[in-house]
Amino acid sequence: MDRSTEELVAVGNRHNSPSYSPRDVVMDYGKGVQLFDRDGNSYLDFVAGVAVNCLGYNHPRLVAALRDQTQRLIHVSNLYYTAEQIELMETLTERSFADRVFLCNSGAEATEAGMKLARRYQRVVADAPERSRMVSMTDSFHGRTMGAITATGQPKYHEGFKPLVPDFGYLPFNDPSALEDIDEKTAGVIVEPVQGEGGVRPADPSYLQALRERCDATETLLIFDEVQTGVGRTGDLFAYQGYDVVPDIICMAKGLGGGVPVGAMMATEEIFKGWKIGSHASTFGGNPLASAAAKTVLDVIEEDDLCANVRERGQQLREGIRSLAESFPVIEEVRGRGLMVGAECGDAASEIVDHCFEQNFLINTAGGDTLRLVPPLIVSESDVDEALNRLESALTSWRDAQ
Repeated sequence: MDRSTEELVAVGNRHNSPSYSPRDVVMDYGKGVQLFDRDGNSYLDFVAGVAVNCLGYNHPRLVAALRDQTQRLIHVSNLYYTAEQIELMETLTERSFADRVFLCNSGAEATEAGMKLARRYQRVVADAPERSRMVSMTDSFHGRTMGAITATGQPKYHEGFKPLVPDFGYLPFNDPSALEDIDEKTAGVIVEPVQGEGGVRPADPSYLQALRERCDATETLLIFDEVQTGVGRTGDLFAYQGYDVVPDIICMAKGLGGGVPVGAMMATEEIFKGWKIGSHASTFGGNPLASAAAKTVLDVIEEDDLCANVRERGQQLREGIRSLAESFPVIEEVRGRGLMVGAECGDAASEIVDHCFEQNFLINTAGGDTLRLVPPLIVSESDVDEALNRLESALTSWRDAQ
């Protein structure tokens, strides 16, 4: 007999790790940009698995690719090639600056790999063992492993985990005057083209250009953390392409598998001279199932020109929220690129998210004070109109409750 939602939530609350605090709802299935719970309620989903479900739910091509792959081969390890893995790596390099790819399972793993490659390149290839310092930005977020959390420039994520990994430094984001701190002892700089957990804050183009120039002048490797901005999210396949600033290393995950865990770290042939056999590894990285999913996602984005849709719908969404701000001054600023949109609402942000949930509209917060909207890349004009209607209703409900 099926358990009720209440029974399942009770069991979940009893056994789930205390690092999570999910709502008392049990999701059941999805279709397009709609998510449905076990009680038959439908939700307009502008969280999309936190920018993961880029093709929405039950996309026919992704479902077909996964169904076919599970019937053939799920995992064999990196002791052998599979056609799916080779074709994914070929596609990623053809559509980027990179020559080689390291496949893994998550964004944190991708950023760890990128930082390890930068340090080892400086020591082994550049013969500069003094270059061990890594630099990241304040308000950044790079993952939850020890190296990635050390690179994360938000002290709240460091609480209880010190001592952190040594030889890391932090610079203020979007401040070109601080770049002089990057020097001949710096191995690499890691930066998000658009800060996600920091409040959906895009980098200024001039800032990224100045950062590239400073890294070149000091022979420091520039790492772009595109875990959230990559795979079409900002209106280009990779955000660096829209900024016209090419990094040395790029890290990605989230939307790459359309919901299947997969990450990638890419660089040029020269930079990958820093690794040899055994320098790094990932047991599940690039297995046939994940590779088939990622290749399908990349193909659909290109063939359906989803980047154009991202640019158009992103503009529609930002303009719509700015219009709402005229009636709801709690919205202090609207920012973002493509379908990575933030609306700063101060201390009211979490309460507004709750009111959105009551309207069956799913969003979340970033940076504590910002509403984050990252819908699937397939979102339509009418979907965005409906999202704006539900956001308006939520804001009205929030205002009336004050």
